[in-house]
Amino acid sequence: MKILNLYSGIGGNRKNWDSVRDDLEITAVENVPEIAEVYKKFFPNDTVIVADAHDYLLHHFKEFDFIWTSPPCPSHSRLRKVVSMSAGSKAVYPDMKLYEEILLLQGYFKGKYVVENVRSWYKPLIEPQEVQRHYFWTNFNIPEKKFERDCIKTTGRFAPGVTLADTIDVLQKKHGFDLGDICNSKKRLYLRNCVNPEVGKHILEASLTN
Repeated sequence: MKILNLYSGIGGNRKNWDSVRDDLEITAVENVPEIAEVYKKFFPNDTVIVADAHDYLLHHFKEFDFIWTSPPCPSHSRLRKVVSMSAGSKAVYPDMKLYEEILLLQGYFKGKYVVENVRSWYKPLIEPQEVQRHYFWTNFNIPEKKFERDCIKTTGRFAPGVTLADTIDVLQKKHGFDLGDICNSKKRLYLRNCVNPEVGKHILEASLTN
């Protein structure tokens, strides 16, 4: 089973896929070399490509049986609009590459696909399914299932007394990634961007039974 994992990050969504099937050939695409190197450490048998995931999808989607794509979420997120705007951040256009990828896969891809993003501050232009705190656009049904809360902690004025180390510790335990001395300066960011591994497993399982 050939899987394309786009905007792979350090591999949160992919972490438990091997427990679903043992014949997976996974290609991960990540445009930040440092993150790609972290992914390789955790998943040495995957093919890891440092490239623009949006462009890679357009030119290679026909080569795969299952595609998971997680386009950048900040311009769509409620947090960016509500919290950041209150702190004086400028307005930004929502990044429409999200919907370009949904429509490309809806119209042209013959396998199963998942497009993942955060719950948006606006009504989605294409109706998604919702699992935990994320939106998912797929061509199969995702059965309802309750998952433990992410327990994502923040720091600063929104969480007095919570340190950066506290946040990293919670997220490492939650997602099952021990980054050790890897990417010290951006551990929290990389961990926060992870999809819950149990959610990733549940969705891959659903794709095989629908």
